Amino acid sequence: MRYWHLDPLIDRAALGVTELLSNVHRHARPDKSCTVELELLVDRLTVSVRDHDPRLPVVADTTDASPLATCGRGLAMVAAMSESWGARPDGDDGKIVWFTLPATAVAHLQQPARSPRPTAEPQPVPRLTEVQPAPAPVAAAPTPVVAHAAAPAPARSAVPG
Repeated sequence: MRYWHLDPLIDRAALGVTELLSNVHRHARPDKSCTVELELLVDRLTVSVRDHDPRLPVVADTTDASPLATCGRGLAMVAAMSESWGARPDGDDGKIVWFTLPATAVAHLQQPARSPRPTAEPQPVPRLTEVQPAPAPVAAAPTPVVAHAAAPAPARSAVPG
């Protein structure tokens, strides 16, 4: 979502996906495998979760629920924080549960409050010209290498005499 510059929607999208994935984990049969898809259109982000259970979800009636109940509020939360939501069959062996978030407000939030920084002046493109090879340098006469040796020292002997 950051790639699409939808940072202001990340928390709500994460909450919705978490709730839908929790429902897959808790209720889906025959298995818990699912697919999450994000679709960005001009004015909305649609998040959908596809699983292999054909039973469509039903929003729980929370009027009789205990205030300390730990389940039964997920779809109500998705409905409250999204622009719209729903579920539809996906063939004979699955369903798709989805919700949408408005993306147009994000585009207005992302526009700069001040004028954009000026860009640098375009640099001229260097032109390629044909270059003639330089003439080969004339080889100078080699300088002789002279080794300077120290003058030989007189021979000395450790034997007296």
